[in-house]
Amino acid sequence: MDLSRRAVLTSGAALAAAGALPAAAAVAPVAEIALVMNSADASVSVIDMATRREIRREPVLREPHHWTLSPDGRTLLVGDAAGNALFSFDPATGAPLGHQVCADPYQLWISPRGSVLVVAALRLDHIDIYDAAGRTLKKRIAARSMPSHIAFSPDEAMVFVTLQRSGAVMAIDLARLAPVWTQPSGPTPAGIVWHDGRLLVACMGSDHVAEMDPADGRVLRRIVTGKGTHIIAPAPDGDTIYVGNRVGGTLTALDAATLKPRQSFTLSGGPDCIAFAPDGKLWITRRFTTTVAVLDPASGSVEPITVGRSPHGIFLSSVLPAARRDPAAALGTASV
Repeated sequence: MDLSRRAVLTSGAALAAAGALPAAAAVAPVAEIALVMNSADASVSVIDMATRREIRREPVLREPHHWTLSPDGRTLLVGDAAGNALFSFDPATGAPLGHQVCADPYQLWISPRGSVLVVAALRLDHIDIYDAAGRTLKKRIAARSMPSHIAFSPDEAMVFVTLQRSGAVMAIDLARLAPVWTQPSGPTPAGIVWHDGRLLVACMGSDHVAEMDPADGRVLRRIVTGKGTHIIAPAPDGDTIYVGNRVGGTLTALDAATLKPRQSFTLSGGPDCIAFAPDGKLWITRRFTTTVAVLDPASGSVEPITVGRSPHGIFLSSVLPAARRDPAAALGTASV
């Protein structure tokens, strides 16, 4: 069936009945899980965080990359870019909840107050802004080339999107649903975060993070980290910002107050997306391998976990409220 004409399916059972996916095995209760998007395997790995073992893989259509969590914490949305589909999973159990048509959802993120869902279509060169609750399209904005990662201002007034092939960042006013500025950032910008009133942009075509003024897009300074600077992940304690240098195979820890590098870790295999566990360890996908690395920043030790090919996005259920992490409760309350 042509995906552009596929009806929206809202449950795993409906997907199986329609022949889109095989019927899923019964979901076994696990206290805490990691979900990993295997972009070259058309699957999502479900990992038991306690045993460090992959317990199953859930199929998608073609190419999953990134995720965002619904405002109520009950649905994990995973973008299948080449499949033109938005998949839903129970974030506590990893149980599939169906999918709907969505044009090239490479990167996606829900705004801080939960009002809009922004989707960057890297292949199709546009940015879609949806109402987060009903997931209805509010506005499609053309982008120069390869819109990639997304960051919001804390007040939800603005969203900023890196444009990889253009070497620029675009700022969009969410009240007017219109671009405000597009400014050069550095070669092949990827990861972007809001930090202390500034934008931090990972320049993957170089070796640095660009600090930009969100008001007008001026580059204020460059912080050298390593070759192929790709992702930026502030730690939950607010003290450290981790930068993954995908080509160089390193991870740089920046002081959050000064943005000066204070520690570097060697991590081969193309370190990519980062998630933080309650025990202080970092779970990091290795894009050029079939593994996730669990890094202890205190000792530098690394535990590998086998997943599918080219793992990209990663989500840890430990970020959910305790009531949602209870396996029995989660199995009884899954909803789209």
